[in-house]
Amino acid sequence: MTTRAPRADALANRAGILDAARTALATDPHASVDVIARSAGLSRRTLYGHFDDRDALIRELISTGAQRFNAIAESISDADARLALARLAARLWQEAAHVQFAAALALDEAHVEHTADALAPLRRAVANLVRRGQDDGNFRTDLAAPTLARLIEEMARTVVARTDASSAGAANLAVRTVLSIAGLSWREADALLAAHPDIALASNAAEPAA
Repeated sequence: MTTRAPRADALANRAGILDAARTALATDPHASVDVIARSAGLSRRTLYGHFDDRDALIRELISTGAQRFNAIAESISDADARLALARLAARLWQEAAHVQFAAALALDEAHVEHTADALAPLRRAVANLVRRGQDDGNFRTDLAAPTLARLIEEMARTVVARTDASSAGAANLAVRTVLSIAGLSWREADALLAAHPDIALASNAAEPAA
């Protein structure tokens, strides 16, 4: 039996619902299904035709965002694990800063299991970076690689959830925090970022002009 492709209007409605949800949740993380449906110019019934409930809608937002984060992780190709980790942190922050509300929802305990599954490629990339950095002698080795990778994840989670993305220096703080957890001193982080100003530029792109 041939599966019929979704109609163009159905695809447009689904995309509209997701866009409306991003906008509504950015204003109010507790925005209801009714609010989201009205923002999309659709009825509540139409919204439920695409998503079983509010959680299903949020899970779709998380999955969509995760695809972008995973793609960023795949794009990092620096041979130096320190540089790769710094660049990864900068680019992820740049992406997360523009949709911090969605990042915060994704990292909420209610969705953490779904988020972990959706971000599996990114987590593998971080774990591989940690192992490379330890093998090269650039990252701390007093912790096992899986433990260090988890600490980096948890610190990144805290920074995203607790830091005002619009505050001056927030991106720089995020990058330096990740490097610090990996085992670099503040002087080493300074030297690394000074030698590679393109990373700082990527970080600054996420911050509003003064």
